[in-house]
Amino acid sequence: MDDKKINPTLKFTLEMGPIIVFFAAYLWLRERVFTIGGTEYEGFIIVTAGFVPLMIASSLTLWRLTGKLSKMQIATLVLVVIFGGLSVWLNDDRFFKMKPTMIYLLFGGVLGVGLLRGESYLKYVMEEMLPLKHEGWMILTRRLTMFFFGLAVLNEAIWRTQSTDTWVYFKTFGLTAAIFVFFMTQGKVFQDYADETE
Repeated sequence: MDDKKINPTLKFTLEMGPIIVFFAAYLWLRERVFTIGGTEYEGFIIVTAGFVPLMIASSLTLWRLTGKLSKMQIATLVLVVIFGGLSVWLNDDRFFKMKPTMIYLLFGGVLGVGLLRGESYLKYVMEEMLPLKHEGWMILTRRLTMFFFGLAVLNEAIWRTQSTDTWVYFKTFGLTAAIFVFFMTQGKVFQDYADETE
């Protein structure tokens, strides 16, 4: 299937919509307890149960409209299904809270393997958006690898020591802001190693 261009607003909605819905639903249901089949479920578990199929639906829609999903999107979806499913099945929110840790360890690990082989796997994902020379890709990949490992440690520290409210705010806004700030601070790399031939 050929790659297709879609409206950027629609693309953003499909990518970020499930996260925004999760956050709003959590604020609405966080203090409620639901009894289903004789078992009590906190609002967080109910919201997670709704988030998993919503994430699947939005990813399938994005794939249907664009003809592709990135490896990062596929990996994220798989981990959402696994850890979200475990949280709902076992009625234990800890599994879903571990999901960002697993995602960032996976991304950091994959990039790290590439670095050990003298390659930048990041280049294959972002080359169209950021035309850089090889040295630039290697610098950016080393930094992003350490950044991902740092986020994994930070997520563990937050969910294990803070309230669920704090973790939800951190996951929804803190992680997104951190990634945005990371790329904003890499301007010198983009400038010094820009590939003028692209």
